[in-house]
Amino acid sequence: MCTSIIEIARAEGMAKRGEEWFPLTQSVVAYDHARHAPLGDVITLDFLNTSLDAGARAAVELTLESAKELRGALDRAIAAADFEEAEVRGKGAVPRLVRTA
Repeated sequence: MCTSIIEIARAEGMAKRGEEWFPLTQSVVAYDHARHAPLGDVITLDFLNTSLDAGARAAVELTLESAKELRGALDRAIAAADFEEAEVRGKGAVPRLVRTA
């Protein structure tokens, strides 16, 4: 059974397919059964450019536990980057503590 758990967000950055980099416009996070990984349900991260061909995407299927570890790593890196921007570069970002699970 499909879970219908899907979150879509704007994405600004670059992704790589083969030897070619392309600009991103959108990211999709979903929880559903794996399409490619030999796993059950997975968190799928899909980065794409909606104005390019269907091959302009980069996708990852992660176990729920791996996705949670990635979320923690992202939270820590973002907190450190916010601090870097505020303290080192003086851009006025507000440093905050990140609680890890």
